[in-house]
Amino acid sequence: MNLGQAAEISATGATVDVGDVTTRYLLYGLLPGWFVPGLADWVMHRRTRIEDTAGTKESLIHSLMMAEVGIPIALTLRYEVNPLLLSVQLGGAAVHEATALWDVKTAVDSDREVKPVEQHIHSFLESLPFAALASLMCLHSDQVKSLLRGGRADPDAWRLVPRRRPLSPGYLAGIGAAIGACVLLPYGEELLRCARASRTRKKLSRKGR
Repeated sequence: MNLGQAAEISATGATVDVGDVTTRYLLYGLLPGWFVPGLADWVMHRRTRIEDTAGTKESLIHSLMMAEVGIPIALTLRYEVNPLLLSVQLGGAAVHEATALWDVKTAVDSDREVKPVEQHIHSFLESLPFAALASLMCLHSDQVKSLLRGGRADPDAWRLVPRRRPLSPGYLAGIGAAIGACVLLPYGEELLRCARASRTRKKLSRKGR
């Protein structure tokens, strides 16, 4: 099968644009689906009473991890994929993986029980950034080649270029609302809960002296 044949999947005689299908998978499948394990992880933290074990430290690490994937996602939704954006995405994925190891070590050292279910949830949260990045690199193989050449002969390689075909305001608003409801709200509640528990322990400690 050659490249032309691979681009034409004739189930009903219609031609399928693989690039368009992959883009829709990323926008309407993988990205919204990312919120599910994120919420499930928050539930596990709550069940194991993170505020009484690792507390604020681990909750802040969670916030850091969300920023490490959130910033590349926000940039990708607004700007063209080029060597600069690919570098940000690759760097974010690598740093996120390192922070994930720090997160688990912090939980274990604090005696917070990281149950098998939570470990399985982590496997999704760690693999999804790489799945998204791999799909983007397949879609923009020309930009991957440009990155490997250091962006030579491409004046736009190392600057943010607004998307030529901007995403609809409705889609961006929907994703923004989902981030608020499924990420910022629950993990903000977690951080606040941990901070309150920490203040309570400090007060009790001072009274006990």
